Amino acid sequence: MRADDELTEARILVVDDQEANVRLLERILERAGYRNVATTTDPRQVVGMYGELDPDLIVLDLLMPHMDGFEVMAELGKRVPDGTYLAILVLTADATPQARQRALSMGARDFLTKPFDHDEALLRIRNLLETRSLHLRLKDQNEALEEKVRQRTDDLQRSFEALHRTAEQRKTLLAHLAKVNRLAIAGMEEAAAGDQVIGDADGAGG
Repeated sequence: MRADDELTEARILVVDDQEANVRLLERILERAGYRNVATTTDPRQVVGMYGELDPDLIVLDLLMPHMDGFEVMAELGKRVPDGTYLAILVLTADATPQARQRALSMGARDFLTKPFDHDEALLRIRNLLETRSLHLRLKDQNEALEEKVRQRTDDLQRSFEALHRTAEQRKTLLAHLAKVNRLAIAGMEEAAAGDQVIGDADGAGG
């Protein structure tokens, strides 16, 4: 079973303390077409590798020395930004309901027990990667929408400021015109009064 072309570039990190398990998963993934597969047998390296690789999917064992899978998820939970969909597939020999419930409550998105069916594992991996891809697309769309809203808000703010300046200029112009009009009326009234004085003087001299 091969992965869809758009998923083959997904970054996958395999974490298992058993070298044989790591190599098996690596071969299964490579045969399915996945080209960006990183692995480690030391769970203490996972947090650093997460920061470097930004994996789309982590295939994680639970029963490991130094740090078990629960501790790894707890450390990742401190570093993964809110709102990030981190796809974690727990692949473990611990088939107890308690392990499943605890893993899923700590951030695992799916749970598969060893020994596992290869095709089922690939289906679960593809499902998680598709969900991750949809999440990233939605995030990109939301960011693009937010940018458009910011640009529109900026445009509206600039338009409002331009209208405000225009209104202030109109107000200043109207005040100036009113002043000119008052001066003109006063001048006309003064001229009319002057003409009246002259007319009265002429009448008296006659």
